[in-house]
Amino acid sequence: MNKKLWEASLSQKKNSQLYKYEKFISNKFNKKFNNKYEDILNWSIKNTGNFWSSIWDFSKIKGLKDRIQIKKSKIFYKNIFLPNSKLNFAENLLSKNNQDKVITFISENGFREERSWHELNINVSKVFKFLKSIKIKKKDRVVAYLPNSIETVEAFIASSSLGAIWSSCSPDFGVKGVIERFSQIKPKVLFVVDKYFYNGKTINVLERVPQILKEIPTIKHVVVVSYPGEKYLNSKFKFKKVKANKWNDLTKIKSENIKFSKFDFEQELAILYSSGTTGKPKCICHKSGGVLLQHRKEHLLHCDINEGDNVFYFTTCGWMMWNWLVSVLASKASIVLFDGSPMYRKEDLLLKIAEKEKITLFGVSAKYVDALRKSKPNLKYKYKLSKLRTICSTGSPLSNDGFKYVYENIKKNVHLSSISGGTDIVSCFVLGNLYQPVISGEIQNKGLGLDVDIFNEKGKPLKNKKGELVCKNPFPSMPLKFWNDKNDTKFKNAYFNNFLNTWHHGDYAEIKKSGGFIIHGRSDTTLNPGGVRLGTAEIYSEVEKFIEIKESIVVGQTWDNDIRIVLFIVLNSKYELNEDLLKKIKLQIRKNASPRHVPAKIIAVNDIPRTKNGKIVELTVKNIIEGNEIKNKEALANPKVLDQYKKLKELNY
Repeated sequence: MNKKLWEASLSQKKNSQLYKYEKFISNKFNKKFNNKYEDILNWSIKNTGNFWSSIWDFSKIKGLKDRIQIKKSKIFYKNIFLPNSKLNFAENLLSKNNQDKVITFISENGFREERSWHELNINVSKVFKFLKSIKIKKKDRVVAYLPNSIETVEAFIASSSLGAIWSSCSPDFGVKGVIERFSQIKPKVLFVVDKYFYNGKTINVLERVPQILKEIPTIKHVVVVSYPGEKYLNSKFKFKKVKANKWNDLTKIKSENIKFSKFDFEQELAILYSSGTTGKPKCICHKSGGVLLQHRKEHLLHCDINEGDNVFYFTTCGWMMWNWLVSVLASKASIVLFDGSPMYRKEDLLLKIAEKEKITLFGVSAKYVDALRKSKPNLKYKYKLSKLRTICSTGSPLSNDGFKYVYENIKKNVHLSSISGGTDIVSCFVLGNLYQPVISGEIQNKGLGLDVDIFNEKGKPLKNKKGELVCKNPFPSMPLKFWNDKNDTKFKNAYFNNFLNTWHHGDYAEIKKSGGFIIHGRSDTTLNPGGVRLGTAEIYSEVEKFIEIKESIVVGQTWDNDIRIVLFIVLNSKYELNEDLLKKIKLQIRKNASPRHVPAKIIAVNDIPRTKNGKIVELTVKNIIEGNEIKNKEALANPKVLDQYKKLKELNY
């Protein structure tokens, strides 16, 4: 049985935003919840309209809220929340205008700069005026090919203040990847960085711009941003048929207070993209009101973010966690942006930043925790982290060893919140809360207002068994649509083809007796040897324990009218895959997972293919070892790695 690792003290609970919210709804709806998360959760699901309306009121969203809570429809995604309400997303993010610090930028090479709330307001108004001067209006697309810098945040807020639709790719996307995404949405203006740094290397981005402009003729204006702390790569640049400006030109514009127009709750905010590893990336269009409401709920009630907090998430602006991080500004908290390699010259670089910057919420991926565990197995509270209250982990399931490592090496008294959701909803289905204990290996519970469940293949609920993660009730941060998707065909295929009028998320998961969740990997990568469905996460959690192994990827190979499990491993230096190690790996998996989980083949490779967001791509590896064509290598951060998976002799017998 998994053990309890941490529980908030009574004073932590009584001083939390969740406690304040409980008192708020107790008074408003004359109900008692007795500090029980399950009671609040059940009420929020049964009273959907009142719940989401109360989030608007409790979080003091700026806007015009109408009394109609939901315009109901029999079609799941056609339910419209707060249909006659209006707001401006940017106005809610510019929640202060004083000299307090709002954003800190730190690059891998040590450059650091700050913005105050006042400076942020001024800079946003200048970019806003520039966009208006080039005739950008509501629903026009504004795209960015930028690092995780302050300028990126300023451009995004300015874009949303106009009601334009924002979309961004980080500079580690290659030219083809950028063109594949942006060409589908026909943008009018491109913000682009001249260069960026990663792991000590300087990468020229400016030289990619002519090809991008050639392939996307709708772009008529380019704004070139110099990398923070650096001079422009070229002092002059000209592009055919396109007006070019330097970011510096925008900062010379005279600022003035923005008169924020109020847009419909359903107004488009941003377009995010599916990974694109199985074909052209899908353009997922999100709406302003739903994203703001959902993020306010998660930041306040699940992450306990307060005014004056300092929030960090390791992300690029090509991942949904960037959008989640920027929305933190609506809580009157400040954010810390890091750009570069998280382990440049120092494995625990991010923890050093967390200490120095007095971070209150520290967000990383489960893979980062695992890499830290292997590179610094005896960190033993090297950093005091006195201000740190919450550690969030996402991107993939956090293993029992990852949970244990955090509490034994990073901080004892901290709320470790494993969270899971996705680009599809720009938020989480399951995450943490301060009312319940942290149990090793488990995500604490469902998000408030979300009727999350686990179904078997026939659509029947499962308890303490693995199945498909679903959401049985509509919610505000459902995407508005997929761009260029006639009759919502791709949209319905993505979420609603498996179960009638129920959101099917594509995660293989289970609900434990405690009410906590375990994510066992993506549904489309589950293994089926002998027709029995197995999650990949159970194998990873055992393999990760080996000091000899740096990382791994496991797939099911079609073989002899069945599926056999193939495990690829990347070895740490000084180790080799010999008979002794093979036996140890198989024994560990057999003992702690099951005999069915033991791989038929274990093969050493030099590297593992992954997306730009660092997610390993099991389906791509499965396809390549089975001789299928890989349609979209550009979606990968390291496509050349795929060559070593082709025609492996070990897979022929």
